[in-house]
Amino acid sequence: MALSILKEQPKSYREKSPEELKARIADAKQRWGERLVILAHHYQRMDIVPFGDFLGDSFALSQKAAMQPKVERIVFCGVHFMAESADILTPPEVKVYLPNPYAGCPMADMAPKLQVDRAWEELGQVTSETVIPISYMNSAAVLKAFCGRNGGLICTSSNARQALSWAFDHGQKVFFFPDQHLGRNTAKRMGIAEDERILWQPGLPLGGNSEEAVKKAKVILWKGFCHVHMNFDLESIQALRKENPDIHIVVHPECREEVVDAADAFGSTKFIVDYVSKQKPGTAIAIGTELNLVQRLAHEYPEMTILPLQKDGCATCVNMYRTKLTDLAWNLDLLDKEDDSLLIQVPEPVRSEACIALDRMLEIGG
Repeated sequence: MALSILKEQPKSYREKSPEELKARIADAKQRWGERLVILAHHYQRMDIVPFGDFLGDSFALSQKAAMQPKVERIVFCGVHFMAESADILTPPEVKVYLPNPYAGCPMADMAPKLQVDRAWEELGQVTSETVIPISYMNSAAVLKAFCGRNGGLICTSSNARQALSWAFDHGQKVFFFPDQHLGRNTAKRMGIAEDERILWQPGLPLGGNSEEAVKKAKVILWKGFCHVHMNFDLESIQALRKENPDIHIVVHPECREEVVDAADAFGSTKFIVDYVSKQKPGTAIAIGTELNLVQRLAHEYPEMTILPLQKDGCATCVNMYRTKLTDLAWNLDLLDKEDDSLLIQVPEPVRSEACIALDRMLEIGG
């Protein structure tokens, strides 16, 4: 959903020192008190993280904000789909803002609604079996609504397996989007054979598959991916193990199949944070996820050796990196002026239909 108004940030904010901006943000937080909740995703810059009332994964943050009894305004230091989810989960009178209006998600954009609708029609023409759509949390609100409207649900990287199990209890096939790798890695560990997992390439007839392949498939994976997690490869793991056979390697399930297979552990961002926290001092850990988080963990656990899996350090989410102190300070100043330039609103019926899919996810837990 689009921002209500797109307004350019005044140049004066970019001329202020970090100390001035931090003081301004702190003052605003004190004025608003419990009426304001600032959410900071794990991938945010290190100077943004201290201002978050909550730090975590996208959906967990939205849930925490929704549970605050006195909240009136939510500022989500993350990307667009995250602010949408917070708006969907909170009462209509609670307003949600995105400090940087250009913070999007390329993976979410890889599954445009029009193409998903066309794929859904094609699937219906080829198979008479019940197909359950599952949209990863990293998707636009209109796709969450699509799942709610068509008997499907949402999943996170923590509960993807539970979501697929639920889907197979209610149908014979799963249509999983937008991230192919989370879907493939999850299905593989559920024992679904390789020839029962097919890739749907939007724009090609039947997604580039034969009718026979579609009919045989149990899991239909959309050709989408996270550009950050595509930076990690098997060669990097092999090189690190050669240098240090005792190194622990943990990666995100958005990584490619061979990377996940070769790692010691894999899981959501929260899983990775928890995994590191449980290791003994002196442990060497290479992490296959966004660089800001890896650097923050290295800072928090100096008694360990914590490295990015990709040595050149290019695994940075530029969209998460967009949110700066200037953006947060500006957003908070706009709140004081009752200016909704950075407001994120999900309209009806998208909001209600997305809620159906999210409620189904909450029922399965995980």
